[in-house]
Amino acid sequence: MTSLIIATRNLHKVEEIRAILGDKFRYLSLKEFPEAPAVVEDQPTFQKNAAKKAKGLAKWLSHLPGADFRIPGASASVLADDSGLEVDALAGAPGVHSARFAALASEPGAAVASAGNTPDVENTARLLTLLQEVPAEKRTARFRCVLSLITVKPPQPMLAGQLFEGTCEGTIALAPTGQGGFGYDPVFIPAGERLSFAELGSDAKNRISHRAKALANMKKYLESIILWG
Repeated sequence: MTSLIIATRNLHKVEEIRAILGDKFRYLSLKEFPEAPAVVEDQPTFQKNAAKKAKGLAKWLSHLPGADFRIPGASASVLADDSGLEVDALAGAPGVHSARFAALASEPGAAVASAGNTPDVENTARLLTLLQEVPAEKRTARFRCVLSLITVKPPQPMLAGQLFEGTCEGTIALAPTGQGGFGYDPVFIPAGERLSFAELGSDAKNRISHRAKALANMKKYLESIILWG
């Protein structure tokens, strides 16, 4: 079984990936590697952030004492993602700053005041405040996910990794609804639905989400190589 080392401490994200990919992998996350250095997500695009995170973790793991013991199995890959919400009325914001939107300066797209993530409820509140005068027909948005995959076992040359992308179109609700999900799920209504991601539940979300589509593209790639066999 291939070990998949997911470059995140967000257990919601790990469970989404596990639910979508199934039992083909042994799943590890940064919870199993607490000493792994943090990677600053300072790149201007999802693609570059995902690649930076994957390459940084892969390089660190290549020098980790006892890596063969801590990463079970004959093969292993690092999987990193960068994902977020793009709102058309905000010129694509919050975009790569989705997880720390509440820490931004007053104008969308301005420099981040803090490098750390901010609470989901604060990010969502800021989004709704900025959209309070925007009518329903102009509240279009999309979730975007980019995955970067690097094979680390057996050792491979340090490359940027394979990239896989997925998007989910929708609109921003006037107020949060539902108790499920995380992030902006309570205010995002996917196209063709009446309920938010938080109301639809994980099974429905994992069929249509941006991450599900990116993972489906990655799965097609993996099915063609030995890692999936």
